[in-house]
Amino acid sequence: MSDFSSSDPSFAGLLRPDSQLRCLASPAVWAEGPVWLPNEDAVIFSDVKGNRMFRWARSGAVTVFRDPSNFANGNALDRAGRLVSCEHGRRGLSITEADGRVRMLVDRFDGRRLNSPNDVVVKSDGTIWFTDPPYGIIGDAEGFKSESQVIGCWVYRYDPASGDLDVVATDVQRPNGLAFSPDESRLYVADMSIVEFPTRGRRHLAVYDVVDGRQLVRPAVFAVVAPGIPDGFTVDRAGNVFCSFEQGIMVFAPDGRRLGVINVPERVSNCTFGGPDQDELFITATTSLYHVRLATRGVQYDHLVAGGR
Repeated sequence: MSDFSSSDPSFAGLLRPDSQLRCLASPAVWAEGPVWLPNEDAVIFSDVKGNRMFRWARSGAVTVFRDPSNFANGNALDRAGRLVSCEHGRRGLSITEADGRVRMLVDRFDGRRLNSPNDVVVKSDGTIWFTDPPYGIIGDAEGFKSESQVIGCWVYRYDPASGDLDVVATDVQRPNGLAFSPDESRLYVADMSIVEFPTRGRRHLAVYDVVDGRQLVRPAVFAVVAPGIPDGFTVDRAGNVFCSFEQGIMVFAPDGRRLGVINVPERVSNCTFGGPDQDELFITATTSLYHVRLATRGVQYDHLVAGGR
């Protein structure tokens, strides 16, 4: 099987002559949430069902980063370069301080416990946006079976400066991955409920306009993702969306046009750009961490540069 497939000629512009998919490691039960550490040239990723986290280094060494991990899933870096993690087990967002201490940032909305935060992104203003589906509380495989205390599965905006937690989207069924457009004027959210609701479920990427850096308006369907469902995804500097699906990474242009596919031999859960030039795509897929170098660059770590790191 070729690593790439496309019927759109512009897809070739995203590839280098030496672009090739490589498997870096396969230590997980269900790999998720890759995040690149620029000061270490390394990647942290979660093993949700294994209740641990791993660290891959450029040397090729793979080590256990945290065990247990409180069933951590999605990860991001804040402006100071600290690790922000979605924890299914504790049903909240944690932050890892520079000295290694892990503390809870937020785990309740209006006094009620969140469901199980799934994926997270940090905006350039330092606010933290995350999704909260129920996958960590519907059974014990990815958390602890529990009753939901909130009305729905929503998208939230958390301001660490004020401690305010606001609901920014309630029109989603099972929100999962999320990412901002390069100028942060739009927010993409994966809504992946087709497995639970076969007749009325969704398998699409929704897109919202961001108003005043804190509100989401004018929801629309950006793209339908099949076969399988959309999970985690990332965006490059041109606004192209690199979205996980059953057979790999599906790439969409900013107008929603499908450009091509990066084929991966395992079911993909998430991806992130990394490397010194942010031109390396790190992909988590079932048991493994994969890598491919591309002729485009990511944007999700630009806020670290702006923050003085």
